[in-house]
Amino acid sequence: MSSFLPKLVVVLGPTACGKSALGIALARRFNGEIVSADSRQVYRGLDIGTAKVTPVEQALVPHHLLDVADPREIYTVAQFQRDAIVAINAILARVHQPFLVGGSPHYIQAIVDNLQIPHIAPQPELRAQLAGRPLAELLAQLEQLDPHSAATIDRNNPRRVIRALEVSLVSGKPFSQQRRVADGVCCTRGSISGSKSACGKEWCRRYSAYWTRE
Repeated sequence: MSSFLPKLVVVLGPTACGKSALGIALARRFNGEIVSADSRQVYRGLDIGTAKVTPVEQALVPHHLLDVADPREIYTVAQFQRDAIVAINAILARVHQPFLVGGSPHYIQAIVDNLQIPHIAPQPELRAQLAGRPLAELLAQLEQLDPHSAATIDRNNPRRVIRALEVSLVSGKPFSQQRRVADGVCCTRGSISGSKSACGKEWCRRYSAYWTRE
């Protein structure tokens, strides 16, 4: 890709490691704006428990995708991907530098890897049925329906397993065939100190392209 393409800088890391402060400092230094990538800070009213940046901090640089959802509603990764792309392109249109800052890996991956997310709406009744079953039983069913997902998914995360089953059962197709990485990834490296697994340093090696998404 050509070097003149605008870069999307990602700052990611575990809770309380200083990524919000670093993001603000970088945005102030490089005429930037921040797009929050936190699956809890999108909800209005969830301030203390999520370590949401304060109004004073938000006044230092523009922040996006904070307080955009009602806590009584479900805000999906697909919704975040759509809203974040709109925000990033608007920032670039203002000739400002976009910074994607947060600690929700799936949110970040949805942007930088341009995931093609299955458009299967949450199924509350099905999820409740699946949640009532032992995790080992769910994994066995996933191995039958989608061996690839069963081999690569976080097997200790019931929410991920239930979502994979939900998509497979509702669509009739394996989850892994619908959740693909599209062409045109879009960011440059950005990481802060922390353990390899928590801070996502393996991810950061892959984040070396430029923002091309419209």
